[in-house]
Amino acid sequence: MGLFSRKGKNGTNDTESVTSKASRTTSNLQSPPPNKTMNGSSLFTSSSTVNIPLPPPPDPTIDPAAYLRSIHAVRERSRIVHEKAKRNQLSHFDVDLTKFEDAAAYVVSIIKRDFAPDYHAIPPHGRWQHFEVGGKPRIDQLLASWPSKIDAQERTRRLIDLFLVSVLLDAGAGTQWVYRSKESGKIYRRSEGLAVASLEMFMAGYFSSDPTEPYQVNAAGLNRLSAGQLAIGLQVSDANPLAGLEGRAGLLSRLAEALENPEYFGASQRPGNMLDYLLTHPSTQSSSTPVVTIPTLWSVLTDGLASIWPASRTQIGGVSLGDAWPCSSMPSPSHTQSWENIVPFHKLTQWLCYSLMVPMTRLMNVQFAGVDLLTGLPEYRNGGLLIDTGLVNLKPVDAKRGLDAYKNNAMVKGQPSMEVVPLFSAEDDVVVEWRALTVGFLDDLLFEVNRLLKLEGPDRLSLAQMLEAGSWKGGRELAEVSRPNTKQPPIMILSDGTVF
Repeated sequence: MGLFSRKGKNGTNDTESVTSKASRTTSNLQSPPPNKTMNGSSLFTSSSTVNIPLPPPPDPTIDPAAYLRSIHAVRERSRIVHEKAKRNQLSHFDVDLTKFEDAAAYVVSIIKRDFAPDYHAIPPHGRWQHFEVGGKPRIDQLLASWPSKIDAQERTRRLIDLFLVSVLLDAGAGTQWVYRSKESGKIYRRSEGLAVASLEMFMAGYFSSDPTEPYQVNAAGLNRLSAGQLAIGLQVSDANPLAGLEGRAGLLSRLAEALENPEYFGASQRPGNMLDYLLTHPSTQSSSTPVVTIPTLWSVLTDGLASIWPASRTQIGGVSLGDAWPCSSMPSPSHTQSWENIVPFHKLTQWLCYSLMVPMTRLMNVQFAGVDLLTGLPEYRNGGLLIDTGLVNLKPVDAKRGLDAYKNNAMVKGQPSMEVVPLFSAEDDVVVEWRALTVGFLDDLLFEVNRLLKLEGPDRLSLAQMLEAGSWKGGRELAEVSRPNTKQPPIMILSDGTVF
């Protein structure tokens, strides 16, 4: 039988009982028009067509912290867990590879439903689309509201300011929080709700220290923003709780400190000034079309924002690694290689990369070399897809532990208490293993999705396009069908507002 095949009430095979419902679900995410820049060129040039030498990853035997903080390490380290997954040798999950083709077919069905035959029109995964919830082009409207004297470079700086803060606020909102748009009165939830909220806060000058220049984010403005003011902006109350509010406020406070670095963020201490740093960097190809390497952008985000991550995160030699965690499915650490059991994800940094590239490309026609270094995002929508399609299943002993944790958490005021699913903290070995296998299987899905769509050569979907049109959206829609009251993923993660 195919994916989710089951016997219907009349005794016949009801093969579409879940997939058809998910396909008919009206997604909250409306994608923008075809992938074009202001001059009509493709939004992203394939990395294979940009001939710029890329630096190798740091040598882990010499500087393991630098290696584990690099983008190269995410796929390389996750591959170890992925290989174990394909042999069904994981610590916490059973893997049924017979479900892989069905999972790929489901992703393809979502992509065909929304984009066939215009697959070239699929935008890359990024924050821009979340601002478009309900089909309203809010970013285009924002750009149109600024006077013509604001040039393309300053417009791009402003969008980088907005997108960076919005991404950092885009941790899991929980199942109860909603945001009522001040502009339309409509109610939004989850990532789109946080996007609309952050946009309206940006327009109101919440993140700027200068009342005459509300459309910016600067260190002084963030320093003035208290947790209480953030709660007001996000409409948080006892009746409308937001998971990880204090964590988000702390993240923005630490961002203010990070922005005081003039090398990356200029004298005005704005995220958008990274554009000037990137355009003048020695590795950037300064022709009629600027080409920035992903490792250069990555270094700005990892080095420039290193101080924003909580000090309690995994460290090597006193260096915080950010979103990187020990995992039992990794090699055991030795006296000389104490880093080998750590697998890095850097999900928010990757989400920033995907999101910040879009305004730079659309407004300034900046192209990026090395985009293929980025991975699928190891978060609960992509990972939830793998569980809800039956490809991976939590082992019984871990499921029991997670269910017990959910029941205990449900006793806390404001926490969900329906549609019970296993619950774990972000650093739990179950979650770390789940995220690592997600990175690997997303690469496999990309290959299979392109094969099923019969897309070859330059017509193939990029990983960012598959994430946008298929796996992330498909994971959300399966959650909406499988758990219609909460729409939560099949595994719930306790969020502190700084990881997911």
